[in-house]
Amino acid sequence: MNDLVVVLPGILGSTLRDENGPVWEVSGRAALRAVLSFGRSLRRMTLPEDIGDEHPGDGIEPVALMADLHVLPGIWTPLKGYDRLTKRLRSIGFTEEKGNLLLFPYDWRLSNRYNGARLGREVERALGKLRETQPDAKAVFVCHSMGGLVARWYIEKCGGHEVTRKLITIGTPYRGAAAAVEQLVNGLRKGLGPLAIDLTEFARSMPSLHQLMPEYACVESPHGLLKTTETTLPELRTKMVEDAMAFHVAINNAEEARPASATATHAIIGAKQPTATTIRIADGKATPVRTYDGRDLFGDSTVPSVGSTRPDVMLDSNVLRRVTEQHTSLQDNPAVLDEVESIITAVAVQVRNIEWTHPRVTVPDLLLTGEDLPVDVELDEENRRAVKIAVTDEAGRLVESRAPSVASGIVSARFPGLAPGAYSVQVSGLKPGAPVAAVTSAVLVMDCPEV
Repeated sequence: MNDLVVVLPGILGSTLRDENGPVWEVSGRAALRAVLSFGRSLRRMTLPEDIGDEHPGDGIEPVALMADLHVLPGIWTPLKGYDRLTKRLRSIGFTEEKGNLLLFPYDWRLSNRYNGARLGREVERALGKLRETQPDAKAVFVCHSMGGLVARWYIEKCGGHEVTRKLITIGTPYRGAAAAVEQLVNGLRKGLGPLAIDLTEFARSMPSLHQLMPEYACVESPHGLLKTTETTLPELRTKMVEDAMAFHVAINNAEEARPASATATHAIIGAKQPTATTIRIADGKATPVRTYDGRDLFGDSTVPSVGSTRPDVMLDSNVLRRVTEQHTSLQDNPAVLDEVESIITAVAVQVRNIEWTHPRVTVPDLLLTGEDLPVDVELDEENRRAVKIAVTDEAGRLVESRAPSVASGIVSARFPGLAPGAYSVQVSGLKPGAPVAAVTSAVLVMDCPEV
């Protein structure tokens, strides 16, 4: 395994901590307890206005990939952890100890541009070390959900394409998801246990959640579907909406300008699940709608089919791997794990290029009855192989076949006693499929007219 496999989780999929300990972490399958604990950290977790692509300097740092089910109501969707995925990768030879596996937790609150640049620094450090023993090593990215956006930014906008061999995405919202619009516009205020948690301000402070909004036209209007930048979304800052759209446009343009990006990309998508695809805005609220132009195209229950591919990839494309599964469990699905393993372990097989033998054949066009038919064959020394010379009549019946010695490179055969008529002479390999180019000549045998 010569390459570096880099695993990127989705939004919420990285544990976070500050100097006082964990601020977002699930252990022992205590998802609800993690939510309540997070609620106590909301004030310091909320990002300052106009944070842009920067880090707030709040001391909060990513630590590890989430192992168990994790959910933060109003922020994306419940998600299973990454234990099965990382276990599968280790089972096929990719481990941290060998230096060919890099798990990349990131602060999922922040802009995907920021995390894409940080990804680049980590990948280049790990690749530099691996190349001490594997000089041809490149990066293979395995990305779940928003992790695919982070990787795409690094690959297309930070020079990462130079060191990338493959990009594998699992449920990545290439063009965004309507669910993000619903969550940002409607907000979330709920009483959970002893705490009343209001996640609305926190959610609206996150550049990353805005960057999950659709790039495609998704907002209903009397004149058809509009893009998020072509209308006003209640409660959302126009600057953040426009910045999110610019993020998608920049990646899309870069990928379109670099055709090699398409051949390196392997998209695994969830299918056949009811999924919000467009949005209806009324009375300051966003209502999700499953249809797109009147058609239910489904999705993975979070990322709609419309948003699951690059703009230059059609929904019926043969490059998409479709799995009947929901977004929550895609990275945990056995069929998805099998597909990921197959993509990673596949190699570009170079079929042995066999140099064919090309006989040079000399046969007369015309013979008189009683004359021998001479067949002369020249063979190049470097590609000399055994040949068969076959003479057939006009009905295709075999008259005679010989396999003379080719040791000298000059092969001569004489076929006597041919009756008047037309004949074919074919020089070919001894067996079907032999790498000898078959050469066929024709000869006419005539009676000698009386004088």
